[in-house]
Amino acid sequence: MQNNPFGSMIHGMPAMALASLLAGDQKAAQQAVNRPVRPAKRILQIVCPGAASHIDLWDYKPELFKRSGEEMEGLTGVKSFQGGNGKLMRPVFDFMPAGRSGKMISSKLVHMAKHVDDMAFIHSLTAKSSTHGPAMLQINTGFVIDGFPSMGSWLTMAMGSLTDNLPTYVAIPDVRGLPPNGPANWGAGFLPAAFQGTAFNADRPITNLGRASDDTPNDRKLRARLSAFDRHQGSELGGDTTITSRIKSYQLAAKMQLAAPEATDLRRESVQTHRLYGTDASNPLEASYARNALLSRRLLERGVRFVQLYCGACASGVDGLLNWDGHKTLRADYERHIPIFDRPTAGLISDLKGRGMLDDTLVLWTTEFGRMPTHQIGATGRDHNPNGFTAWMLGAGVQAGTSYGATDSLGYKAEQDVSSIYDFHATVLRLCGLDHTKLTFYHNGARRRLTDVHGHVLSPVIKSV
Repeated sequence: MQNNPFGSMIHGMPAMALASLLAGDQKAAQQAVNRPVRPAKRILQIVCPGAASHIDLWDYKPELFKRSGEEMEGLTGVKSFQGGNGKLMRPVFDFMPAGRSGKMISSKLVHMAKHVDDMAFIHSLTAKSSTHGPAMLQINTGFVIDGFPSMGSWLTMAMGSLTDNLPTYVAIPDVRGLPPNGPANWGAGFLPAAFQGTAFNADRPITNLGRASDDTPNDRKLRARLSAFDRHQGSELGGDTTITSRIKSYQLAAKMQLAAPEATDLRRESVQTHRLYGTDASNPLEASYARNALLSRRLLERGVRFVQLYCGACASGVDGLLNWDGHKTLRADYERHIPIFDRPTAGLISDLKGRGMLDDTLVLWTTEFGRMPTHQIGATGRDHNPNGFTAWMLGAGVQAGTSYGATDSLGYKAEQDVSSIYDFHATVLRLCGLDHTKLTFYHNGARRRLTDVHGHVLSPVIKSV
């Protein structure tokens, strides 16, 4: 197990994904329900670690093209994450109009361009940290320090399970490794461990699910005796919830022995579907991410409530090679990263749409912060920028074709309808039929929630009732 790059993520597999077993006891979750007309039934969160540059992908700034090479007023002496900043630097690729709306996005996003009319862009997000680890935690848990439940864990607790033979919450790490802070991004924090994410991907599926023997009459007799013993022990202990949860976790593990191999078997998909995603790509990293994207759809349609799909990993000190952290050679980095992301993600959205799943599936695209409009001194990349960046969502309940908020004319700082990650999370919960102020859990003397004591729903990105 120590050689497994996912490490402790897979440890204790039988105890994971028990939301359906415990959610009925969560009164706070029940009280949080505030259903819209058609709340999201499933959630897919696509995460691009490394701080994907908003001004090189989604946030078109004509002024930045015009003024490239000039000094940026007001930035003299301002230090960002890695020090001083040079002159303004135009986006490394041209932008193009996409969709019927003509929304301007990077010309490198040739496949994602077909979906812009379905998206709601939030162009005015701000983060509380300019360091990858804390900022990645904030976008996933609402806090910049470890120990808090992930958004997927909160939603798993609140919404319960759609299946009793697969995990309710699955995290799919990139084949290249884990994101900054690793399993904390899908951990349950102080919530019951049943609500943490189960981590695996298409190339490294769930391990240790092999059946010890055939389903013989002796096997069935043994299981019946064990069940009777478990019931007796539970009764003797006065209905102890820890014992009950452990028993049910083993029952789930037994069911997963049958369901998980089928759910993760991509060979069952048609040649046309594989081509749509790009699992046949000549670039092995694109093909790997495409398999993970296809796995995401298979899990969602089989009842997994929350899927977290990663495109990129922690760089482990090798700048720009494994994620979107383009400090030194942003153009060359993104010439590698965008093709890995573009076709598989677009294929996933097309597949969800074609199957009618976007009617009740909420799709989110997130990264931890943005990048500076200037080049980094001594390099042709951009430094970290938490003052303004972009996320988007589409699917169930989302007002398609929306662009909410804006950064300034150079993309440096959010200035119109400035929004926080608390607002983003509040909006996601609302799209799932939940009130972020009522979804709470008592811990260490306080009623904790995903949005802490902050957050406002971004109503313009939600369909009018």
